[in-house]
Amino acid sequence: MPLTRIISLVPSCTEIVCALGVEARLIGRSHQCDFPDTIGQLPECSRSTIDTAAASGEIDRQVKEKLASSQEIVAVDREKVASLMPDLILAQDQCEACAVTPGQLQESGIRVLSLAPSTLAEVWESIAEIADALDLSSHGRILVKGLKTRMVDVIAKACVVKHRPSVVCLEWIDPLMNAGHWIPDMVELGGGSDVLGESGKAAKVLRVQELIEKNPEILILMPCGFDRERTRQESRVLCNRPEWSQLQAVRKRRVFLADGNHYFNRPGPRLVESMESLAEILHPKLFSFGWEGKIWERL
Repeated sequence: MPLTRIISLVPSCTEIVCALGVEARLIGRSHQCDFPDTIGQLPECSRSTIDTAAASGEIDRQVKEKLASSQEIVAVDREKVASLMPDLILAQDQCEACAVTPGQLQESGIRVLSLAPSTLAEVWESIAEIADALDLSSHGRILVKGLKTRMVDVIAKACVVKHRPSVVCLEWIDPLMNAGHWIPDMVELGGGSDVLGESGKAAKVLRVQELIEKNPEILILMPCGFDRERTRQESRVLCNRPEWSQLQAVRKRRVFLADGNHYFNRPGPRLVESMESLAEILHPKLFSFGWEGKIWERL
């Protein structure tokens, strides 16, 4: 019997369900799920317990304080979840600060599918896993094949470039954190060389001196949870640092802002658009998909 009542508590999972063509099965979502627009009428089943409007440094302080005292950063509305009577809940066990984890749902008695992709290959696998759970295996294969084909179009051009610029992607601004997991994969496939990230590894806190020593040709700011406008606001923290002007990316105006919230940090179908955006940034003479001003912009 197909699972017809789904609550998705992870934005990327919500996007995967919709991309599989079964949006109608969704009966609830997280407070972070915002794409496609048509899911906006679904009841929210979670909330943030920190002030997400605060500056980067303050958000980091709140998160660390919550984790140290074993408090939830993303809280589940358990009564609402129970009242909706789902067949399946989609969650993640990758980051306590980002979304609901399966541990928060263990007493619900409802089937929970938890995903934690760390590499681009694992993102494709997670799409297939959701498709299998929904008895849509063939739909999953078609979806993944289409996404991979679009990426291959980028890779085929990028793999023959003569110069692969050195790149640093930042997932947080205060403190500095490099982007990890699938981002290094995408940088490499897009024709760049990620000099601080490591495929499949989580983001790590950086010393400013590490960034100066690597001195990347291109610097891309893609903070987790921030869109381009919010990233531009937070970038002032970096611009005001005395070391900022030492970076060649700054001197050559090759610092870029990207919508990390909706694209780069969501392991779902829109990583293809993220990949195309990276290609445009890294090799503007070779790629033009029209994402400038929509997904990314120059600082």
